[in-house]
Order: sequence, then C-alpha cells, then structure tokens
Amino acid sequence: MKVYHVAPGRSLEAARDEARRALADGIDHDIEIRLAGGVHRLTGPLTLDERDSAPEGRTITWTAEPGEQPVLSGGVHLTGWRQEAGRWVAETPEGVSPRQLFVGGVRAVRARSDSRLAAAGEVTEDGMTGAPARGVAAWSDPGNASAVIRVRWRNYHCRVDRVEGDRVVFARPCWANAASGTGRTGPAWDFTTVDAERHAKVVFFENAIELLDRPGEFVFDRAGRTVTYLPRAGESPEDVVAPATETLLRIEGAARVRVRGLAFEHAAYRQPDTEEGYAGTQAGLTLTGATGPAGHAGRHYTKPAAALVVRGGREVSVEDCVFTRLGGAGVIFEAGTKDSSITGSTFTDLSSGAVYVGDTEPNPPAELRGERNTVARNVISGAGVEFTDAVGIWAGYESSLVVDHNTLERLPYSGISVGWGWNQPEAQKPGMRDNKLTNNRITDVMLVEHGQHDGGAIYTQGPQPGTVISGNYVNRSAYGNTERDGNGVYLDEQSSHIRVEGNVITRVGYKWISNWAEYGIGNLATGNWTDTGAPPLSGRGSLMEDNHTALERLPPEALAVAGRAGATPGEVEQPAPDLARGRPATQSSTEAPAANAVDGSTTTDSRTAGEPGAWWQVDLGATLPLTEVEIWNDAAMTTSGFDVVLATRADLSDARRVHVPGRALRPTFVPLTGEARYVRLQRADTGGIGLAEVRVR
Repeated sequence: MKVYHVAPGRSLEAARDEARRALADGIDHDIEIRLAGGVHRLTGPLTLDERDSAPEGRTITWTAEPGEQPVLSGGVHLTGWRQEAGRWVAETPEGVSPRQLFVGGVRAVRARSDSRLAAAGEVTEDGMTGAPARGVAAWSDPGNASAVIRVRWRNYHCRVDRVEGDRVVFARPCWANAASGTGRTGPAWDFTTVDAERHAKVVFFENAIELLDRPGEFVFDRAGRTVTYLPRAGESPEDVVAPATETLLRIEGAARVRVRGLAFEHAAYRQPDTEEGYAGTQAGLTLTGATGPAGHAGRHYTKPAAALVVRGGREVSVEDCVFTRLGGAGVIFEAGTKDSSITGSTFTDLSSGAVYVGDTEPNPPAELRGERNTVARNVISGAGVEFTDAVGIWAGYESSLVVDHNTLERLPYSGISVGWGWNQPEAQKPGMRDNKLTNNRITDVMLVEHGQHDGGAIYTQGPQPGTVISGNYVNRSAYGNTERDGNGVYLDEQSSHIRVEGNVITRVGYKWISNWAEYGIGNLATGNWTDTGAPPLSGRGSLMEDNHTALERLPPEALAVAGRAGATPGEVEQPAPDLARGRPATQSSTEAPAANAVDGSTTTDSRTAGEPGAWWQVDLGATLPLTEVEIWNDAAMTTSGFDVVLATRADLSDARRVHVPGRALRPTFVPLTGEARYVRLQRADTGGIGLAEVRVR
C-alpha cells in the first residue's frame, strides 16, 4: 500500500496530484491519503476525476490518520467583533455573505418576525400588498430581508427587492418561480404556489435589523457587509464561523474511490441569497432560472448545494463520515453514479436534506442511470433545519437502490422519498425498479411545528416493479397535526407494483398506508402491524392482505421487527388498553355515526350537526379509574373550545368538567384523575363535534 500524509495547512490538491502521478506511472497498489486531525480549510472544492481512479481491483482511500478526526471545512472565522448596545458587530471578508452563522458550534438564527407581521395583504404579480401593515415599509433597508412562505409541501424563500407604497416587491426570478403560470412549476393541477388558494400568509420575514430582538439571532447587512449578532448568555466572539465554500469534495467520473472517517462542516448554499432565491418544489429541490423548458414532471428542478457531490462515479464509497453544520445538503450521488454507497455516517444540523441519490430525468441514456447504489446504517437527525421541505433521504429515478438500517429522526418533512414524476405522461414508464427500503427506524418526522403537509415517513412516486418496503419501524409521523395529514407509508401518485410487507407503523397523523390514486397500480400491503386502521388501497389492482391493524398492543413479532430496525425495547411505544374501544357511543345529532370514534381507526369519523352545545359520549360499561383521554380531531369539522365531561351516572348529575381551549389536534391528550363510566365531549357554543377517534385510558 502507498500512503500519503496530509497535515492541516498542506494542500489537499498537492496530495491528490502526488497520487495522480503514481497512478499515471502505473502503480498497482491500494493508495491511502491520510489526513491528520484538525481543520483543513477549503476555499474551493477538492475535485477528483478519472485521473484519480484506482486500478481495477484496487482502491484509493481518503481517510483519517489512525485515532484522529480531520475536518474539511468551508467556513470562515469572523473576527474583529465590536460591542454596540449589547450586540456584536463585525465586517465580513469579501466573498463571504453569511446566511448561516455558528457561534461556539451552535447554529444562530436569522432574525425573524412573528406571523403577525406576515398576515396582512394580498399576493400580487410582483409581490404582495400591505407593506405598512406588515411593518416592512418602516424598515431602514427592506432589501436586506426575505419572506419565508410554506404552502403544503413547499417552501419559498424570496428576497425583498424594494417597497413601493403599499407593495412589497420581491426579487425575480424567485417570485415568478414561486407563482403559477410559468408552465414549469410542477403538475398542472398544482395548488401549492404562492398565489394559490392554499396560500394563507407569509410564515415570517427574516434578516431585517428591526427584527433582531432574541438572543441567538443575527442579521447580515449586504450593503455594509456587516454581521450583527445578539449573543446568548455566556457566549464569546472567539469562535464564530460563517459557511463560505459550497462543495468541499467533488468526485467527477472517478472509480474505486473511498472516503472514510472524515468530517464535513460549514459548507455553504448560496442560491437562496441570490435573486434566484429558493422556490421550493418538493423534497428540497427548487425551480431556478427566469426561463426554461416546461416540465410538469419536475424534470428540470435543481438540487441543493451539498458538501460532497459524486457525479458519474463508479464504486465510490462514503464510510463513517460526519456531516454537520451545513448550509445545504450532506451528500449527492448523481449523473449516473453506480455501484456506490453511503454507509455508517452521521448527518446532523443540516439546512437542507441529508442524502440525495439519482436524478429527475425518467429515462436517461444508460450511462446516466443511477443503479445499484446503497444508503445504509446512517444516522440522520436534524436535517431540514432551514429549508423544511427537505427530506432525510431522497432518491429520484433509481434502480436496485438499497436503503437499509438507517435511523432517521426529528425531521420536518418526509423521512425517505424514492421516485419522482407524479402522474405526468413522460414519467409513466420510467427506468426505475427493484428498490429495497428495509429495516429503517424512522421516528418523529413531519414534525407539526414546521407546517409541512402531504408526506410520510416513507414516500414513493412512480412505477417501481420489484420494489419492496419491509421491516421498517415507523413511529410518529405528523403526530399531533390539526388536519388529516402525515402517513406511515405513502404510495403517492403513480406509485405502482410495490410490496409493503412486515413493517411496524404506529402513531401516525393520518393513514398507516396510503395509496389514494386509481393510477397507483398493483401494490400489495401484507403482514404489517399498526395501531390504526385504514381504508382499502385505492390503486387499481392494489390489495391489503393479512395485516394486523387497530392494535392496542404490539405483539412480540412486531417488537422483534422494531428491534431489528434499531429501536430499543423501551423506545417502542405501548399504550395502555383503550377502554372506549367498541363501547356504545351516542351523540346529540348524527351526520356521521357516533361509533366511528371508537372503532380503532383514525380515518373514519363521527360527526354531529352544528347545534349549540353539541356533544358526543361513550359508555365504558363500568365505573373505572381513568388517567387520560386521547382525542383525534375530524379535520373536516374542526372540534374546538370543548369540555371533557366525566360522570359515573347516566344523567351526568355528578359530572366533572375539563375544558380544552382551541382546536383538537390529531391527537390531543387530556390528563384525567378519578373514576368515571361516561366520557362526554361537549361544545359550549355552536359548531358541532367532529371526531376521528376517542381513546380512554
């Protein structure tokens, strides 16, 4: 084996070039390029190409010196801080425009408004009205600020260009690409643009000095090239880093390359701060450019910047690496990368998604097809921190992809997403098949505080003959939502010929499995365990067989599946028995049967009319000690401002009441004390009671 050593401060390119010369001279040994511990700062990507390929049967490895932790960093330390009225202020070097800031290793937040500033006004062709009402007109430099908008599964981050009277005008092409009418924003039926009916308001404005009011926030002044930071207690300005370099390692057409034991930090993502902004489409991809070909199947969307990018690689492996504190994504495999893998790595504190594999062209030439790639044994936690429409693992039109034994947790949108193209004609017969999504542990995804909708722990699109989803443990997808949303396994759009078998799926905000579209063909769900029911699959020829649904307790076989996927015995949620299951239920009036709220399924509803004081009630059959009631809202009729009424007598003469303000979630938990036989939910006003499920412990 030939070994090269690289200390911090020594050029990585110099080490690469030494190895290149050895390869050109015909060396027939494995090569290791060992990086010493410490920070290796990059002002541009280290690029490997065909000249850096190992000979057949050999490997060239970029790795760490034994026992050491080298860090590839695209960050710049900001110095020269001065105190101004309790804030820190510093000039930034030329070419450094901080969108993210890390103070003592902790991510700072771009100063932001609350939703009240965002609510007033209407969307216009070039922006929105209500500049004075929103407060934007009074800002000293509105052009520093951006608006962040979330519509269903999409994010938009568009920079303010100027204020003209009552109008906030946004930079183009971002605003044009965020609106309908370009012919390039996705399926023709799409209702998730900023001018669609589902758009209610800006979520918040950010990066105006007037918004800097919470410790841990910062503002970057483009014109003055200064950063102003409001420090948290105990912080010092000695370790403040701004991401500056986008991609740290780029592998272009190289083969038999291994990247092992390296850390990647402080890579930037510049596009969102330009006039392009961030016109999100789905899963962290964006629409860019002022013009371009129409593509309702999303063929021309742009991936985020990533710390490590492999294009057209062969037998490239990324092993035991750390990706953290990134302004964009972690790893991208694209442009026909084959027989390559990402294994044993950790992804945390990423602005965008963790792993992107493949592309959006449904039928590329053979050399550009993604085939036989593997994403396995990785831990992904805290991705999508800034761009909350991103997913943990995304794959486009891949074949023989293996996604196995990964842990994904605390994500704002979907966990694993495989496939693309919706139901558009050009995407109905893609080169995509035989993918394996197996033994993954996926918990706390589609976190409701981020307001992302219409996704799932495992999400698919497109025909994928031979694809199997099995042995996964899913817990809490969109759990606690206010509407029917968040699935366990979501076979969306044209998803076809997929087998879903032997998964454990609990605590989902909507369906444990969804295959709603008639043009999702020939799917099979069999042998799965779940604590809820679901309607039959809608796809033509799709079947549900031998599943264990509406379980109150997971059996040993299900616990074994969860354990193999990485869940510890104490982690798997086992609720107390539901005392209301199947008990007699009544209500003040009937638009949907009262019994639907005690049938074990959160997809069937009970519903009253809208009379004053409407109520729903269950008889537990005996007076029992109670600790909790779990209430699942019927999203079609929001139940809000109601009382939970407990009584031992049928006439409720000894009733006790617990008031629940606001709307019921999916679910709302109400702690109880004492004994009761009758549990009633009752409105104090007009509006009716709509319930998907009521569980009494």
